[in-house]
Amino acid sequence: MKRILSALSIFLLIPFCGSAQDNLLSHQLGAFKSLQKTAHGVQIKTSGNEEVQLEVYSPTIVRVRIAPSDLAESPSYAVIREASNTFNKIENNKNDITLTTDSLKIVIQKNPLRIDFYNSKGEWVDGDAPQLGVSWQGKEITSYRKLTDDEKFIGLGEKTGPLNRREQSYVNWNTDAYGYGLMQDPLYSTMPFFIGIHTNSLFGIFYDNTYKSFFNFGGSTDGKMYFFGANGGAMNYYFFSSSTVPGMLKDYTWLTGRMKMPPIWSLGYQQSRYSYMTQKQLLDVARKMREDSIPCDMMYCDIDYMRGYRVFTWNPETYSNPKALTDSLKAMGMHLATIIDPGIKIDSNGYEPYITGMVNHYFAHYPDGKPYIGSVWAGRSHFPDFTREEVRKWWGQNFKVLVDAGVTGFWNDMNEPSAWGQNIPQLIEFGEAQNTASLKKVRNIYGLEMARGTYEGTKDLLNGNRPFVLTRAAYSGIQRYSAMWTGDNNPTDEHMLLAYRLINSMGITGQAFDGVDVGGFTGNPTPELMVRWMSLGVYTPMFRSHTAKGNTSHEPWAWGENNEVLIRNSIDTRYRLLPYLYSCFYATHQTGIPVNRTLAIDYTHNDKVYDTRFENQFLFGPSILVAPVASTSNAEQVYLPEGNWYRFGSDKKYEGNSIIWAASPINNLPVFIKAGAIIPMQNVIQSTADKGDGILNLNVWYGDAPNSFTYYEDDGNTYQYEDGKYYVRDIHFNPNEKEITMDDVKGNYDSKFHNVHLVLHGFPQNTTFTVNGKSVKTEGSEVEPFINFSNTKGKISVKW
Repeated sequence: MKRILSALSIFLLIPFCGSAQDNLLSHQLGAFKSLQKTAHGVQIKTSGNEEVQLEVYSPTIVRVRIAPSDLAESPSYAVIREASNTFNKIENNKNDITLTTDSLKIVIQKNPLRIDFYNSKGEWVDGDAPQLGVSWQGKEITSYRKLTDDEKFIGLGEKTGPLNRREQSYVNWNTDAYGYGLMQDPLYSTMPFFIGIHTNSLFGIFYDNTYKSFFNFGGSTDGKMYFFGANGGAMNYYFFSSSTVPGMLKDYTWLTGRMKMPPIWSLGYQQSRYSYMTQKQLLDVARKMREDSIPCDMMYCDIDYMRGYRVFTWNPETYSNPKALTDSLKAMGMHLATIIDPGIKIDSNGYEPYITGMVNHYFAHYPDGKPYIGSVWAGRSHFPDFTREEVRKWWGQNFKVLVDAGVTGFWNDMNEPSAWGQNIPQLIEFGEAQNTASLKKVRNIYGLEMARGTYEGTKDLLNGNRPFVLTRAAYSGIQRYSAMWTGDNNPTDEHMLLAYRLINSMGITGQAFDGVDVGGFTGNPTPELMVRWMSLGVYTPMFRSHTAKGNTSHEPWAWGENNEVLIRNSIDTRYRLLPYLYSCFYATHQTGIPVNRTLAIDYTHNDKVYDTRFENQFLFGPSILVAPVASTSNAEQVYLPEGNWYRFGSDKKYEGNSIIWAASPINNLPVFIKAGAIIPMQNVIQSTADKGDGILNLNVWYGDAPNSFTYYEDDGNTYQYEDGKYYVRDIHFNPNEKEITMDDVKGNYDSKFHNVHLVLHGFPQNTTFTVNGKSVKTEGSEVEPFINFSNTKGKISVKW
């Protein structure tokens, strides 16, 4: 009998023990138990021993954190602000709690505990799904949310797929994605911010959790709900309630930081390849640029400039005199950028980065304290623990060997982190004491913190000059430190078009300074594809041509004489547009609005911008509409939003809110200018270091509605603009008053342009003009007249 009872007890215990160990069944957030006011919001305790915190960062930003009571707060790598407001009103009712700010109403149902968000008009915009709300499966936490029939989603940064994320699902787990597919996920970076769009309203959510996270926008839920979550950590998100996408971006970049002004030379053309094997080869390419009158500001060294792929070294045989190299480039008006990977080669034979890193215990390690070893280009290597401030400082100081040689650009690669075999053990540890964390929590921010160490170190070493930092891997907030590029892409038309969806999406997650490997990294483009891609490169925040070892050369002359002419014309256009582009970066620096703007930013509720035929289109700055077109297409359907538009180059006028067939021969990318646009340009220079001719070509396209543009200049190299050494001028076009005005200059920097060449596109023929009340001679053609006047600092009024 005892044996039977013993066997029966074991039988009964087996499923109980199994479920306790696996803990795979879900449980939902407990019911309301108590409410406590805090300095900047409220804290709710639940029957499930969880805590729900809501904090007010601004009237349009509220943080929600839901976690077990024993889960400690984690510092954010992305957020640079602290809660500083509070709710206007807190109502603790029998069945619910209502919290209000000037722009937002939050209603919290008590049992089951569910949260709903309403905008300032009282319209519901987002909230928990009634059935599930916030749920756990073991350590995995998920927020299930209501989904409406009209709802669209944009965002998440560097993600493949369509502009509208509806019915798509994604994972955030930074990955070395060589030659990635058109729908492949995940890629190199994690930017967990998205915007939900209803017919007449919208909201934003930033899910600040660095664990492996996932987002499903109704792709497998019968269209009834969407959800997001992570493999660990808290349900920690910021809810944004601005009524416009630009307002969302302003709030999001206020929270996570905005980019500094980039060095102006980083906006010029950049020539790269893996690899220029010797400094002579690199200099020969640079000299050929000048001989062929092809503007260029940057050259790159890929990994072969190093001694045995050891970072922070020069190959003594092939790059024997790096200072002479950078001096020669400087004489041609060019800068040098060098690649840096995180792996530090195990080499105790005088290799200081390894020796000092080991002595000070600066490397990521196993739980027993032994440094992790992964193999990369340099062979067996250790990986710095960039989560620690002292390690970032040490890392930054190591750049002295490059800065002393004249390097001003610093290209961070392989920082997902990547090692041969890819599957780095997730128990690798970072940090110290109570801040210790495993790779599960650190992987997605490793590239961000490497870029941070690179930026902060090189900024200190450059004595007041701006470094250019470029990274492959990143997390939200990367805009504070670095530009990004979209990794190892393919030389196909489909990848070229995908690149602009990626860049446009990165722009709506705060990262405006982005680029692609023009021409594709993994193989050889056709000449036609290379020409087309270079014409699109003009309208890319970072304009760099790059390719892998063994591929066709990507230099402009490698494609034949006729194609070199077309490529030179494209690069010339880029340099003509630099005054406009630099001013657009100033707008990014001030407000977070990106340079490349998906049409969903300005035309959010227009269904046509989400049409797969037009989803690649974007505005380059506020006024230039670009329609990416395959190299094989000689005509393409283009959607022109409301308002009138002019074809760039011909000034042919089109009515807006229309679909047109636009000619797209290989030498004429479909580009359109919005009526009323104000676009400052310059005459072609070979480098941003060139003084130029001192003429600002101010182009205005006639329209029916008033428009304004903020023009910006500074020295392009230092941080003196932060101390008031800048030139800001608001320029207005007012057809009702028949006037163009240039307001008084703000700031104490002198413009490099002494004269204004005002080009008047689409204005009524035979119009006469005055400047500050004095008649001026109109020159040029009847179709495109122009007038000239001095660029004085006081107000300038042009009337007709």
